[in-house]
Amino acid sequence: MKNINTKWLYLIILSIIWGSSFILIKKSLLGLTPFQIGSLRNVLTGGILLIFGYSSLKQIKKPQWKWIAISGFLGSFFPAFLFAIAETEIDSAVTSILNSLVPLNTVLMGVAVFKITSTRRQVFGIIVGFIGTAILILKGSEINPNQNYLYAGFIIISTLMYAANVNIIKRYLQDVKPLTIAAGNYVFIIVPALIVLLFTDFFSASTFNSETIWTAILCVIILSVFGTALAKVLFNKLIQISSPVFATSVTYLMPIVAVIWGLLDGEAFTPMQGIATLIILTGVYISNTRKT
Repeated sequence: MKNINTKWLYLIILSIIWGSSFILIKKSLLGLTPFQIGSLRNVLTGGILLIFGYSSLKQIKKPQWKWIAISGFLGSFFPAFLFAIAETEIDSAVTSILNSLVPLNTVLMGVAVFKITSTRRQVFGIIVGFIGTAILILKGSEINPNQNYLYAGFIIISTLMYAANVNIIKRYLQDVKPLTIAAGNYVFIIVPALIVLLFTDFFSASTFNSETIWTAILCVIILSVFGTALAKVLFNKLIQISSPVFATSVTYLMPIVAVIWGLLDGEAFTPMQGIATLIILTGVYISNTRKT
């Protein structure tokens, strides 16, 4: 009973943290470029996690280091850039809804890569989910003709990466502590992120002449501390005390938080997009519940 209550608590906390991340990325883009946001976010997060988790790295076994590295790049490094790039063209609320494809892709990834047998119910759920995604993208392009909805592809690529990361942690890193996994990830991430940051002209005078730069940096700091460092540890723990399906179901709740933030910030959200959202979540639910 205690474990059940704990996993639900983690799920709710993560949905609030990650659901708020999309509006923070949007506000960060007012003063920084997508590559500055992604690299700065990775550098700050890496610094935090290595300070608190460096001493535990010796617990990682030699064969596990390759999975730690792959997990880091798929679960943190690349998505930090891809989400920022996507939000240069797509509203934060729509981005969060597309992110709810993670559980569907977790099932697909399990079948394609990890050889986990799928059921007809799961296949049907995946089809329903993609129908909802198509409607969401098409309707979004209609009400926002100035936005390039091809950028939704960056989010879909990220959800595939997240799905792979979840399966890797569950299958190969189950016995490694969540903080140790997170810190180990950034052993590989922090240097490439710093190199990217140096090439983005972040440290130039022109960057800091912007009136919105400090607000943008504050948003990235909040993203790094809560949206990545803390959330990554909590999510790794959630994967270990539950299942990949339950852990990725955090994406069911994130859109609720993100849509509220988006509406408060003046983003357009039509009833048809709401229906598309429900179709996506229905597909996710169908593919991740067993027939009783």
